[in-house]
Amino acid sequence: MNDYSMSREQVGEAWYFVPFGQLRQQPTIVVDSTGLGAALTLAHWRGAATPLALRDDTSAGSCLRALHAPTTPGLAARAVTANHFDIDGFVGVWALLNPALALAQEELLRLVATLGDFREIDWQHPLADHALQLVCWLNAEEKARFYEPFGAPARRRREDEASAEKFAWFLPRFAEILTDPAAGRAAWQPEYERVKLAVAALRGPLTQRTDYPEIGLAVVRTPAPVPYYALFGPTAGFDWVLSLYDGQRYELECKYTTWIDLASRPTLPRLPLPALANRLNELETSNYRWAADPLTDTGPLLRLAGRRLSKAERYADPDGRPIYASSLAPGVVEAEVVAFLTKSYVGIQPKSYWTWAEVRSVG
Repeated sequence: MNDYSMSREQVGEAWYFVPFGQLRQQPTIVVDSTGLGAALTLAHWRGAATPLALRDDTSAGSCLRALHAPTTPGLAARAVTANHFDIDGFVGVWALLNPALALAQEELLRLVATLGDFREIDWQHPLADHALQLVCWLNAEEKARFYEPFGAPARRRREDEASAEKFAWFLPRFAEILTDPAAGRAAWQPEYERVKLAVAALRGPLTQRTDYPEIGLAVVRTPAPVPYYALFGPTAGFDWVLSLYDGQRYELECKYTTWIDLASRPTLPRLPLPALANRLNELETSNYRWAADPLTDTGPLLRLAGRRLSKAERYADPDGRPIYASSLAPGVVEAEVVAFLTKSYVGIQPKSYWTWAEVRSVG
């Protein structure tokens, strides 16, 4: 999709951003969100009313598809909004507001959205470093100038209101960093270097990877927790990741790829994890107990719980939260996880566009 087919002259009057609360004040395109009264929805959320021809793995991808289809009903609306700020949603909004540059940089923007939302990227791709720099810049500036995802201070306004301030700051500044990432080096370099070191470490002899494609599970044995961009980068195509760290520290995560409507491939549904937690607790003899996040969490974790993690801690990198030592050997944990997933998926075939009702019926 690099025909650069849609210029400002072709689209006519430019799009502009409005806070989510103004959705019904004019015909509005809703990005990476859902809302009653939207002129057009461009979101990968499960059950979102995104037109079939525009469905994509990321919401930004749907926005880029829309730029290639200027006669799409609803695209004539000039106002654009989102009910939260994250990298995928931001890239989608920015693309609509900057169509010519977005189409010229489409391949890079798709990588940025995928890395930001799924933490997945092919590190051999020639644009991978550029995408990582942009994602790290967005992360660093968001945290420094506002607050980290899900880490808003108490008594703040609702996210759909507070996020408008983030859009107002980032929208006019992103083009410069997109075309000249060196301009934002001071912000992106610390996280960028941390991720690159972790990527190199995961390629080393101390890391082992075992895949169970029939149940969508990747098992990563590595000495210490690492950033998600390094951990999940090579796991595209897998929806479960079991991390086995030295010191008998473990985490199982169901990836965000099963929370949204993934367009590029069929998936198995995510599963409720309390039964697996109960089984592990029958075996566990440490002072900690296994606990699982709810089925509808964006990325449910199964882990030993010293205390309940906040949403900000669960969303943040594994190397930034406490992971407790288990009494169980790594081979035992791996075997129990594989047995649980294998048994749970008996008779179930991967498919696209699961409904939440269908997902809940599996558990």
